[in-house]
Amino acid sequence: MMEWSGAASVMTQQRHGENAVILTVLTREAGLIRGLVPGGASARRAAMLQPGNRISLRWRARLEDQLGTFSVEPARARPGLLSGADALAGVNAVTALLAYALPERDPHPRLADATEVLLDLIDAGSDWAEVYLHWEMRLLDELGFGLDLTSCAVTGARQGLAYVSPRSGRAVSAQAAGEWAPRLLPLPAMLGGQGNGGLADALAVTGHFLATRLAEVHAGKPLPPARARLVARLTASPPANGW
Repeated sequence: MMEWSGAASVMTQQRHGENAVILTVLTREAGLIRGLVPGGASARRAAMLQPGNRISLRWRARLEDQLGTFSVEPARARPGLLSGADALAGVNAVTALLAYALPERDPHPRLADATEVLLDLIDAGSDWAEVYLHWEMRLLDELGFGLDLTSCAVTGARQGLAYVSPRSGRAVSAQAAGEWAPRLLPLPAMLGGQGNGGLADALAVTGHFLATRLAEVHAGKPLPPARARLVARLTASPPANGW
């Protein structure tokens, strides 16, 4: 008999039969775990098992490679994740990307910690957009696709960084870029560059590498649409005159 118990955050749930759900959760110690929750489709349990909520659980299976069964108790709800369209888009993107990118039972404690911080900020209604950007950087790094934006790939200089190579993920200075500049990605100040671009440009950088390294090399399928929906909301221009 295989068994694991601890705290987790709900990532996804899928209806299974009349009353059960298949739950995917993120744990610090064991990574993503999937299991069956008997009665999980009931109204009381469905509220507890909303994506982003913290739960205490015990996973049991006869064999390690089996789906297994969860015994679940509430730990801490995050009602703010359902408080508005931006918050809902945020939690949907985070949980969808994690469920898409991470293999089961492969622990990434630093990514799990960063995810809990981000979900707490979204829940609290704080300004979390830039934290989300750096969470995407952490996701790339944890999967072996991290970017090196600390020095120029050509000269080694740490000043005047203005671009990112779309192939290597290395920073390039304005001086070293020369005639190659149009083929490079702008490196905004939000990611340590001298560029003037804001969040949209920064998310374009992480989005490029999520699509070319994670989606094409790691997963072989398109990124979850929830990521594009969140980026569209975070980078939309405010309406004129406050309307």
